[in-house]
Amino acid sequence: MATPPTPLTEAEKEHFINHGWLHLKNCFTREQAESATADVWTRLGMDPNDKSTWNKERIHMPHHREFNAAEFAPRAWAAICELCGGEDNIVGWTKQWRDTFIVNLGSVEGEGKTVLPQDLGLWHVDGDFFVHYLDSPEQGLLVIPLFTDIVPGGGGTYICPEAMPKVAKYLYDNPAGVSPVMHPRDHPNFPEVPFSRGTEWFNELAKSCTQFIETHGECGDIFLLHPLMLHAASNNSLRNVRIITNPPISLKEPFCFDRPDGSYTLVERATLKALGKENLKGWKITAPREAVVPERVRIQERIKQEELERLQAKKLGGAVQA
Repeated sequence: MATPPTPLTEAEKEHFINHGWLHLKNCFTREQAESATADVWTRLGMDPNDKSTWNKERIHMPHHREFNAAEFAPRAWAAICELCGGEDNIVGWTKQWRDTFIVNLGSVEGEGKTVLPQDLGLWHVDGDFFVHYLDSPEQGLLVIPLFTDIVPGGGGTYICPEAMPKVAKYLYDNPAGVSPVMHPRDHPNFPEVPFSRGTEWFNELAKSCTQFIETHGECGDIFLLHPLMLHAASNNSLRNVRIITNPPISLKEPFCFDRPDGSYTLVERATLKALGKENLKGWKITAPREAVVPERVRIQERIKQEELERLQAKKLGGAVQA
């Protein structure tokens, strides 16, 4: 059985404030993961036992089913709520996690090869669906549940806590907002530049850093990351099957960095720590909050239709085990 909900320890809170991430173990069972991913290979149109059918290195899958995070991973959900200042601060729909699996199968070209974190490319901060501000509520926290075991070299996500202060300072200095790829509002392509062609700002930031962490763990573990955490997919040199998701946690209200009573959430405290400030008195955004329709949505709609055809042919489906 998954570990019952327990409050974060003082050490865990301090680690998140200082480093921007937590690794929670045994948040859901291997049986739950197997239930959730039972139809993955049919959806992919690949054979798990025949690598010659693995014709894509990384796949961002569309969703077909949802499951309640509080029931599926109660300890993780409790921690998410604690980091965000309570469940009442979180938008209700983000409690419903989806089977939007991110599968990393590696490639023939990358097998057995080590790629330095600075050279990975596609570094980014999550949130391709909105204009970014320092206080943006759309991405209140980044969650990475592990649906398979992930060992070093097995395609785990790389994170760069060293970059957080630089991301926070850039957003602090741009109260008019920036695009999902960090173009300021006066950029000619603001705000719609696909992630696949616009991560230069993030990649250059990663090249300036020296401290990286390769996330790995057992099936059922969950990583909780600060919304400004720079991260990237890694080369799966072992070509182990790696399956994760990254459900966003959205907030009902923007982050507040000028609370009269100083009662900041743990995420807000981590942001202030990154900026080296006790508060941001007088700071506010100077332009409207805006949604962006990401390239990903159009791509996933096409993939979803292909998956539905495969699922219908195999007559698979069913509810995810809570």
